[in-house]
Amino acid sequence: MTNLQTHEPLPEPAVVYLVRHGQTDYNKRRIVQGSGVDAPLNEEGRRQAWLFYERFRDYPFDKLYISRLRRTYESMEPFIQAQLPYESHEALNEISWGIHEGKPFDPAQHREYLQVVSAWQRGETHLAIEGGESPEQVAARQRPFIEQLIARLRSGQEKRVLICMHGRAMRILLTQLLRYPLSYMDVFEHHNMAAYKLLFTGNMFRLEGYFLAGEEQQQ
Repeated sequence: MTNLQTHEPLPEPAVVYLVRHGQTDYNKRRIVQGSGVDAPLNEEGRRQAWLFYERFRDYPFDKLYISRLRRTYESMEPFIQAQLPYESHEALNEISWGIHEGKPFDPAQHREYLQVVSAWQRGETHLAIEGGESPEQVAARQRPFIEQLIARLRSGQEKRVLICMHGRAMRILLTQLLRYPLSYMDVFEHHNMAAYKLLFTGNMFRLEGYFLAGEEQQQ
């Protein structure tokens, strides 16, 4: 969990939008992706990405952050083509699902997944699928990015930020930004091209809303 020291409040809270990438054929066919599968968006994913861009094309973002996986680049490509400055960070990559990556989500795999998620919800966040990452490992690789983001928001270098990443990794990032235990990560739902809106006061992040298909919903 990120430790935020007390600082002077910002004159106006900074805004951070966290959005999951658009749909891929792996999502559609229920095949496990994770950090080891670099799948492109499918037609529906590109449509979702364009709708998201249409919703925010006039919003004055200062910076875009994406993962190193192509599905986030393709989801944000309209913003990139519109010359929004961006950086890609491995810290934002999806969790590794180890031996399950690239395989269909069959009943046996689903049982194992549920067992691991149940263990995470009991606080055993050091556990991982064989060959994969644990939530604690993902959280550790995210922390340098979080510290960089906070420094830039506090300095005023960036005031309105868009981050495109992946479902499980986004849940883990949200627990860190909002200072929840990792075991609470499943309270944060996610859908393709759905986004969370956060405000940063200079000392803490606050969840302002969650929206699907361009419709903002308060959470």
